[in-house]
Amino acid sequence: MAKAKQMLYTQEGYDALVEELNYLKNIRREEVKNDIAVARSFGDLSENAEYDEARNEQAKVEARIKDLEELILNAVIVDESKIDTSVVSVGSTVKVMDYDLEMEVEYTLVGSNEADPASGKISDQSPIGRALIGTREGQEISVVTPGGELKMKILNVARRSND
Repeated sequence: MAKAKQMLYTQEGYDALVEELNYLKNIRREEVKNDIAVARSFGDLSENAEYDEARNEQAKVEARIKDLEELILNAVIVDESKIDTSVVSVGSTVKVMDYDLEMEVEYTLVGSNEADPASGKISDQSPIGRALIGTREGQEISVVTPGGELKMKILNVARRSND
């Protein structure tokens, strides 16, 4: 059996996984169990939509628990206090001048399971994230994205500020 791939996480991202796992195991699992019991009380299970729905939800919850347990088992937490702020890495906050947008944009590089582009958290595996990894303040880069080529200059590299 192949070893699962290790994934990088910030401490915040890892804590979110653990929190979700605890919720699913300790609260959501019980809620679904109760939903199944209630649906069973409605009688004939062969035509009981509530029962089918509750069983489907149970399968989803159990699958997510299994996924989370594997993610946590293979998680590698980035020690953000040891991040070299002179070079971009997971956990860095990077301010760039996006020449195409003609504006400054700030990205925080996180592990792929933590990505939330709407809040500026981009994956180290995304096209922009991959291009930024290893760069330094003052460098100019070109990034090929699904939307076309972007040109940007790294203005500042810092440790991520805690939200």
